[in-house]
Amino acid sequence: MDVKDILKKSIEIGASDVHINVGLPPIIRKNTELIDLDFPPVSSEDARKMVLGMVGPDRFKKFEDKRDLDFSTMLDDGHRFRVNSHYQRETIALSFRVIPNKIPLLDDLHLPPIVKELTDLPRGLVLVTGHTGSGKSTTLAAMIGLINSKSRYRIITLEDPVEYALENKMCMIEQREIGSDCPEFASGLKHVLRQDPDIIMVGEMRDLETTSSTITGAETGHLVFSTLHTINAPQTIERIIDIYPSGQQSQIRTMLANTLQAVISQTLFKRIDEPGMVPCAEILLCTSAVRNCVRENRIYEIPNIIETSRRLGMQSMDHSIADMYFKGYIDRDEAISRSNNPGKMDKVLTSADQMEAVQAPN
Repeated sequence: MDVKDILKKSIEIGASDVHINVGLPPIIRKNTELIDLDFPPVSSEDARKMVLGMVGPDRFKKFEDKRDLDFSTMLDDGHRFRVNSHYQRETIALSFRVIPNKIPLLDDLHLPPIVKELTDLPRGLVLVTGHTGSGKSTTLAAMIGLINSKSRYRIITLEDPVEYALENKMCMIEQREIGSDCPEFASGLKHVLRQDPDIIMVGEMRDLETTSSTITGAETGHLVFSTLHTINAPQTIERIIDIYPSGQQSQIRTMLANTLQAVISQTLFKRIDEPGMVPCAEILLCTSAVRNCVRENRIYEIPNIIETSRRLGMQSMDHSIADMYFKGYIDRDEAISRSNNPGKMDKVLTSADQMEAVQAPN
């Protein structure tokens, strides 16, 4: 069984993910739904050959030792995939994420206008957060793409693996892949400051060393973008602080208060107006009030600041969900069930729907 045939079929169907497990046919995810492909069940030898063919014998040995390996692969037609190979029940399994060939425009992602303004920041830390598959990499690529189209900067990315292939337009861009171009995030970040970057993009703040180096990059006057697997801004700030030992947390609060510029926390909803997905996003901008909350460990006050600062460009997740519903992009039941306060969301949507019905011409 040729993995290229499976991946080509997934592209034809419009899949976002491909999953391969021994004993099952390949399965794709399309618009949140899992669909079996018309292939025979994958054997243990099939799975082994797939990984070996994509990574070569040296990295395959590393995979056998570590039992997990992240890498990227590309078809002859240029379509790229982010891949994780791993073991389950002593057999090899693979998960592929389809990476679109074309970097989307920010305007096409239906994100709030303030996101475009964040690309004009001279320095500081901008975080894009959300669960796996929430579109973080796409948002970051679109932001870098916008900078690349309008400004003259040197951009260095550290990714595991490299996802979107960024072309040099107005910017000079280097993309370093963890495992092949540098051994790990921490070592790449240690040396990146000697490589004269204006903008740094770190694929993920995974641990203390990576987080510390990322914040240091922002402290030294660079604009730094990164991601975290957190679902909202308060949790993001708390996660960063909790990574540090208790004796250093007061210091990191001050550092974070001085460097953090914004947190975009997003999740994807299935569209009802056309095939595809649309993001809903909470936006936190680091005003003086937010910086005081971070510095003084009053993180619990941040949701209220977001709610009362819409005129500045901030928005809560529930406000974003309601907005996407009113625009006709997402389903009412899903909007309610996935909101932070379903009861309140139900009332908001019902009230708006009733008002629209009253105002509609007979």
